[in-house]
Amino acid sequence: MMITQNPIDLPSAKPVPILDTNGKELDPRSSYRMVYTNRGPYGGDIYLDYSPGSTAPCPDGVFRYGQVGPKGTPVRLIPPSHFGPGVYEEQQIKIQFVISNVEKCGDYTIWKVGPYDREERTSFLETGRQDSKSCFKIVKSPRLLGYELLTCDGALVGTMGQRVALVANYSLDFDFEKVED
Repeated sequence: MMITQNPIDLPSAKPVPILDTNGKELDPRSSYRMVYTNRGPYGGDIYLDYSPGSTAPCPDGVFRYGQVGPKGTPVRLIPPSHFGPGVYEEQQIKIQFVISNVEKCGDYTIWKVGPYDREERTSFLETGRQDSKSCFKIVKSPRLLGYELLTCDGALVGTMGQRVALVANYSLDFDFEKVED
């Protein structure tokens, strides 16, 4: 019996690390602000607040400030533990707001895709307990303005007004600014 090998040696895909605004690789143990790359009159950081009509005991919505100025709520990016020490493009991650009252509101910190809103014709991002809709990927923006956020099934994340939502176009381009301890 003759055994043949494929003579083509394909390069292995090396993970591309995500960089912060200082050009350093993101560390999943650190906190970052998601800073909108459009720093003009419509650019602002990502923050945690109550969703419209919410009766939750803690803030449960993901928003973007409509202007530059207010600092956003820090986040932590949680990669699978088996993947290594960094955070990489196209890697499945969880996103968690870092808040001071974690004892009371810890269950309201993990990002996820909320239910479909018929009136707005989209799903907004909200926070809550981790579930199957808590999976995201970060990719380099095709406009080379920082990064874009996708759900793990490929839906683009952007904004509708100040709410962060699933969109057909106009992604939320952002960078990561490390929060100093």
